[in-house]
Amino acid sequence: MANHIPPQTTRSSSTLIGLAGIGLATAAYTAGSVYPPTVVELMFPRPAPPSPSQYSEEGIQKMKEVEENLQELHLVASLRQRKEEFYEARPYESYPEEKRIHSLTAGTLAGPGKFAVRPLIFAKWDESESVVIVHLGRSLCGHDGIIHGGLLATLLDETLARNAFFNLPSKIGVTASLLVNYRAPTKADQFIVIRTKLEDLKGRKAVVSGRIENLDGTLLVEAKGTFVEPKYAKALNVEGITRAMGSRPKPGHPIVGVDVAVTS
Repeated sequence: MANHIPPQTTRSSSTLIGLAGIGLATAAYTAGSVYPPTVVELMFPRPAPPSPSQYSEEGIQKMKEVEENLQELHLVASLRQRKEEFYEARPYESYPEEKRIHSLTAGTLAGPGKFAVRPLIFAKWDESESVVIVHLGRSLCGHDGIIHGGLLATLLDETLARNAFFNLPSKIGVTASLLVNYRAPTKADQFIVIRTKLEDLKGRKAVVSGRIENLDGTLLVEAKGTFVEPKYAKALNVEGITRAMGSRPKPGHPIVGVDVAVTS
C-alpha cells in the first residue's frame, strides 16, 4: 500500500521552504543594504565559464574585442594627443616565439581570460615616467573575481623595471628590492593603469615608484623598487631585451610593437 503524507505535514514542508526562501532574500537584501555593492560583488562574484583557447575562433574573437576596447579608451586618446611628451610602444610584440612561450606574462599567461592583449605603454621621451594600460582577465584570480596579489606584484616589477632599465647606462638591470602595498581589491575583467616614475638615479642604481589604478583613478596598489645594472651587463643581448620591453623609437622609424605604422 502506498504511503500517504498527511495534509498537515505537506503544508508544514511548504511553509518551511517558503520561509527559507524569504530568509535568503532577506539576507541578500540586508547584505546589499549594509555593505556597498562592491563588497557584495566581492563576496558573491558572478559565475564565469572557462577561458577559451587563444587559438580557437571564440578565443580570437574575444582577444579582438579586448583590443578594440583598449583602442577606444579615453585615456589612450588623451595620451596620443601628447606626442611631444610621450611615445607609444607594445612590449613583446617582436619577441621571438621560442622565448615567448617560456615567458610568464608574454606566453604562459597570455590569451583570452588572462592577458588577452599586450600592454600598451606611453613613456615620456626623457624616460622619467610611464603610463601602462593592461587588461586583466577572469582567469588571473586568487579569490574568485579578485586578481591575485602576486600577479599584481609581477606586473609592478616588470613595469617599474622597464622605467629603470631605460635610465641605466647599459639599459639593462635586475631587481634588487620591491616593496608593494595593497590599498584595495583589484577586480578581474577590467583595464588597469600602472603609472611609474623615476625617483632616483645614481650610477648603476635606479629607484622607481609606481601605482596601479582603475580607469576611474581609484588607487589599488602602490610600490617602490630598486634596480641595479649587473657588472656583466655588456655581455647580455641588450638590444633584444629593450625591443622586447617596447623600445623607444628612433626619429623617422615606426614605433616598436604598434600594429599600425606610426612614426615619431
